Formats: sequence, structure tokens, C-alpha cells
Amino acid sequence: MTEVVAALIWDKDKFMICQRSATKARGLLWEFVGGKVEPGETKEQALIRECQEELAITLSVGSELMAVTHDYPDITVHLTLFNATIAEGVPQKLEHNDIRWITVDEIPNYEFCPADEVILQRISSRR
Repeated sequence: MTEVVAALIWDKDKFMICQRSATKARGLLWEFVGGKVEPGETKEQALIRECQEELAITLSVGSELMAVTHDYPDITVHLTLFNATIAEGVPQKLEHNDIRWITVDEIPNYEFCPADEVILQRISSRR
């Protein structure tokens, strides 16, 4: 099982989603920013590193929101989602095809990675 982390970053009533590169597995699907936890890293350290690498931002990582395990055909992931805020920088598309800020009502307009579906249901139900 692969440990991955992701950030739920809010700006007022909108949250950030990122579109995966067309060349990656699950290409062009939408997701929360994040990535794999490397050996020796805490989940929080991994999330900060991934956001610096992928978006050129520094995160302030808050509480853990939830964790999900999902089986893809090629990999099983244990995804931990954290509440986070941007401490420094403006998000840039260094690895993603696109970045958007969306409201909860706009979730159905985007096709997300299957592992994120349970998370999106939780976000939608908390309004």
C-alpha cells in the first residue's frame, strides 16, 4: 500500500483542485494537491514538500480531515487529507494541467480521481 497525502485548501467559499497531467496515471482527472510520502518523512512534511514541488507554495498544514483507502487497478493508496492554508506564494502549474478554485456546488462539474469521491461527499455534506 502506498501512503499518500493531500491538502484541502480553502479560500473563502472555494477550495483548490488540480488537474493531473495527461501523461500520468489517471491523466486529466481532478484531485487535491499532494503526493506520496517518502521514507523518513511525516505526512505533514510530505504534504509541504509536494506543494512546493507541484505548486511553488508553502503550506501551513492543519488538522487531519479524514483518511481513505482506495484500490486502483495499478496501485492501492491510503490517502490522508489535511486541512491546510497557503502560508506563502501563489499557486503555479508546475506539474498539473490546470488549477481551479471551486465551490462545493461546482463539484459535479469535474471528474475526480476515484479515491477522492468519498472525500467530496464528506465536503458536500458539511455545508
